[in-house]
Amino acid sequence: MLENSRLSVVFVIRKFTSKVDTIKVYARVTVDGKRAEFSLNRELQVSLWDEKRKRGKGFSKYVISLNKYLDQVFTGLHEAHRQLLQEEVDITSAGIKARYLGEDEKGKTLLDLITYHNTSMDTVLRKGTMKNYHTTERCLKEFMEEEKGIKDIPLKKLNYAFIVDYEQYIRKYKPATRMGCANNGTMKHMERLKKMSRLAVKLEWLEKDPFINFKLRFEKTERQFLTERELQLIEETTFKLLSTQRIKDLFVFACYTGLSYIDVRELKADHLVKGMDGNDWLYTKRTKTDEPLKIPLLPKAKEIIDKYNDNVNLFENGRLLPIYSNQMINRTLRDIVAACGIRKKVTFHVARHTFATAITLSNGVPIETVSKLLGHTKLSTTQIYARVVEKKVGEDMQNLMMHMKHKNYRAEEVS
Repeated sequence: MLENSRLSVVFVIRKFTSKVDTIKVYARVTVDGKRAEFSLNRELQVSLWDEKRKRGKGFSKYVISLNKYLDQVFTGLHEAHRQLLQEEVDITSAGIKARYLGEDEKGKTLLDLITYHNTSMDTVLRKGTMKNYHTTERCLKEFMEEEKGIKDIPLKKLNYAFIVDYEQYIRKYKPATRMGCANNGTMKHMERLKKMSRLAVKLEWLEKDPFINFKLRFEKTERQFLTERELQLIEETTFKLLSTQRIKDLFVFACYTGLSYIDVRELKADHLVKGMDGNDWLYTKRTKTDEPLKIPLLPKAKEIIDKYNDNVNLFENGRLLPIYSNQMINRTLRDIVAACGIRKKVTFHVARHTFATAITLSNGVPIETVSKLLGHTKLSTTQIYARVVEKKVGEDMQNLMMHMKHKNYRAEEVS
């Protein structure tokens, strides 16, 4: 094998046909008399090329930068040669060139990695999660084309500078149909790219993770929720339009069960069962995590289910409740809260936050129980919702004052 690995790397020049005094620099790889050349996309004045040294001549900033780059290319080509020797494959000039440029089988590209990840994870990750990965893929393609002028990039060239440039692109990225990304949205894109780069390391497509010096910086955000009074306003408001009234019912139902939109959409009649306590329960599972959910129905939630008991269409489809698209629901909720005089940005997911805060935690339900009701796999996830609302603070402090007053009164009696 070593007999077929005699390597020569030199830099040669080609003259422009249109620019008489300007030359292009090429790398020439030779193995056993067979050549392979490729352009380095570098130009130079003819007078600044040292033909004997095969380097730029002089000490200008451009020449110094060019010579450093040529040294890097020289080292990179020899490294490609060393890798091929270790793999015990036939050594050719074309093979070394392809390895250096990331065009051979071992030189995987970023899009190769994304395709591998999305294909292998398609049956593992949820549909919504995969949708997010496809969004990140689209953003990466647009970033490479618009900012880098390339269609793809070899994985070995996926470095810290590429990552930082991509982060800045995402921060100002504004598709025609939506607003640009805020900080946490940007970090989610970076997090998905980071997970894929770690996969590349595991697959031995990358020697080291380019994210090693990049830190994800998520900002803590206040989760929007409705107070008991705001929820009561919505409950007591009746709407003439049938679809608006039904969407209100779905939202209120979610406020008293903590179910997400997808979990409400998937509810079937056989999910409603009698629990060991003789009360009505919902036995289902979270679509997002497959975690089982066992939720005792509060009276308000049961009233809404009973309201639709006689709906023929629901009965025929085995459903408990009517359903609309998430987009339509969120659009209608804007009208509902406006009609109720509530000045908050409300989406269907706010119902889940409302259940966690106003309905359960603020009424003394232990956080461990709330975690089970929400289907969280980690208690730390539930702690995001564990804000103490003003009403609860007031009640707790009132109880403390009563306790202290009673304690002081008993002390005076004793004395």
